[in-house]
Amino acid sequence: MKQLVNLALVAFTLAGAACSQKDNQQEETPSPNPVGSCTPLENRTANAPAQKPAFAGQTRACGITSGVALNVTVLAKGLENPWAVEPLPDGSLLVTEKPGRLRLISPTGEVGPPISGLPQVDARGQGGLLDVALSPTFSSDRTIFWSFSEPRTGGNGTSVARGVLSPDRRSLEQVRVIFRALPTYNGTMHYGSRLAFGPDNMLYVTLGERSDLAVRPQAQHLNSHMGKILRLTPDGTPAPGNPFISEAGALPEIWTLGHRNVQAAAFDQEGKLWIVEMGPQGGDELNQLEKGKNYGWPLVTYGQEYSGNPVPNSVTAKAGFEQPVYYWDPVIAPSGAQFYTGAAFPEWQGNLLVGSLKDRRLVRLKIEKGRVTGEEHLLTDRGQRIRDVRQGPDGALYLVTDQANGELWKITPQR
Repeated sequence: MKQLVNLALVAFTLAGAACSQKDNQQEETPSPNPVGSCTPLENRTANAPAQKPAFAGQTRACGITSGVALNVTVLAKGLENPWAVEPLPDGSLLVTEKPGRLRLISPTGEVGPPISGLPQVDARGQGGLLDVALSPTFSSDRTIFWSFSEPRTGGNGTSVARGVLSPDRRSLEQVRVIFRALPTYNGTMHYGSRLAFGPDNMLYVTLGERSDLAVRPQAQHLNSHMGKILRLTPDGTPAPGNPFISEAGALPEIWTLGHRNVQAAAFDQEGKLWIVEMGPQGGDELNQLEKGKNYGWPLVTYGQEYSGNPVPNSVTAKAGFEQPVYYWDPVIAPSGAQFYTGAAFPEWQGNLLVGSLKDRRLVRLKIEKGRVTGEEHLLTDRGQRIRDVRQGPDGALYLVTDQANGELWKITPQR
């Protein structure tokens, strides 16, 4: 028996050494664990400890580290609650400020004056000027798109507009609102709203369900845009092939339903759309979207209300509803996401980078075969609410921090 135990220990040691060698070759090492399985990065007490994941690895992924030291260059300061950053082909950057200003910032950090021509925003609460995205044909037509909370009779709503950046890049021309989420609602929370162009050149728009108990059930209603991901043509019309375009009573722009408040969306290298969703307390989610699927909110969810009470009439799993690929408990309050494809950080190829507001860090997720296999927390020493993260044409990462005196950062590796 002793000989068998010794042989088992030798085999265990050799297997561990092989795994260690493989990790070193990948320049990525899981956190140590004396029993051979990885150590989860998250070790805080869960908000909803009685809830159990539907499959292994759905939460509390292995802690990993790439061992890459980061240079943080503060390109600009004094931005008022910046919400989004969008790199331009020449290295300049468009940055939105929540009160309603869009600015152009040079590659060296020179902050331009507000670009004129934007429509009025309702900047109360979580509202204001939100995301900005370049047209897939920006290099030839200088067209940009942006989302914002639009003041309306009886309240407000998330809207999307487009316009042409003037040759001197100081104003927007041919401005028009191409989409208005309905119904209008008199609230100040959960607008969404990220914009992402897919490989099909269609515009995907994320929308919140406006938070309040009275309206959140509309995330499940096909006659409401609340709590949906939309797929639009660049002109704002419903995109051909949308799943409910021929269904009576359904809004034709809807791509997926059952979302709470999505402020992070990104396409991976295979052209799949992923969102990172602000959930209830203990229920932030990573989802890989599929046409016409229902992602559950508020009927199927992990976590609890921020009051500590259960989410009314909810369960964590139910037939006909999608499970999240991953969820965080406690939450990170995700905002902004980017699949990394550049050369500056070869260790991060294909990884998903997510801004965190609550935990004030940049989250790196390693995803393999549709599952999260590792998680790393970066920039924790900076202590800043990271609102958005984007990859520039130079392979560097550009981040904006959400505060009254917000900043624009350029992240490069120390080599």
